[in-house]
Amino acid sequence: MPESEGENGSQTVDVHLRSTFQKSVDEGRARLDRSWLDLISTGLVGGIDVSLGVLALLVVEEATGSAMLGSLAFTIGFIALTLGKSELFTENFLVPVAAVVARKASVASLFRLWIGTAVMNLVAGWLFAWILVLGLPRIHETAIEVGAFYPAKDDPQLFGLGVLAGVAITLMTWMEHGAKSEFGKLVSVATVAFLLAAGPLNHIIVVSIEMFVAIETGSAGYGYAEWARVAGWATLSNTVGGLVLVTSLRFAQVGKEAIREERARDPEEPRE
Repeated sequence: MPESEGENGSQTVDVHLRSTFQKSVDEGRARLDRSWLDLISTGLVGGIDVSLGVLALLVVEEATGSAMLGSLAFTIGFIALTLGKSELFTENFLVPVAAVVARKASVASLFRLWIGTAVMNLVAGWLFAWILVLGLPRIHETAIEVGAFYPAKDDPQLFGLGVLAGVAITLMTWMEHGAKSEFGKLVSVATVAFLLAAGPLNHIIVVSIEMFVAIETGSAGYGYAEWARVAGWATLSNTVGGLVLVTSLRFAQVGKEAIREERARDPEEPRE
């Protein structure tokens, strides 16, 4: 390849990375500036969207006996999450962090977003699980089987599965912001959602909803203490996978110069 062509290719990649980072900063600032009402409602809707995915997984797996078909059905929840502009706790390991790194928002506002979104995702998931158990007794056996996967794993395995989930979901966020079309966004979302369910990986919100459904049948063989163990490892390892293995490396890829430019930029100044 001629040198000039190589340089142009490198410049194109650099422009694309900067553009993705800039989009993340702008959206992250908007997320962190939300009122409490917006934050609570967005988190609740996000929990409901993923719960719909769990519903689809259980219904399809119960009808077909196929975990892979159930995993494909699960992608419905993440597609709803994307099209409905709601969000999960783990989706906030990149976009709002970019705003904080660019010094367009505070660390305190980041923790407010993390905690508020996580709590609302779980509240919505628990309520939806209760309704699901009441309304569809035929999926109880499948729900118990699906939920039993995680309590049977030891702590190191839960940690490893959680790191993989954190990497997957944060990479999904990066791909969404780099995609040039809605179709590209949906492909990245559906791919990662399938991977989360087919793994199955230890994603704090997905795992919690699946375990909530099993617990609320009354026949799971474990309770909320065991859920707390699994959820604790999921929270820690999702954070490690998302922040350390994806977000920090993506920011290193973007480069110090692009980050310095964002820090110096007036947030009210329009993009070119």
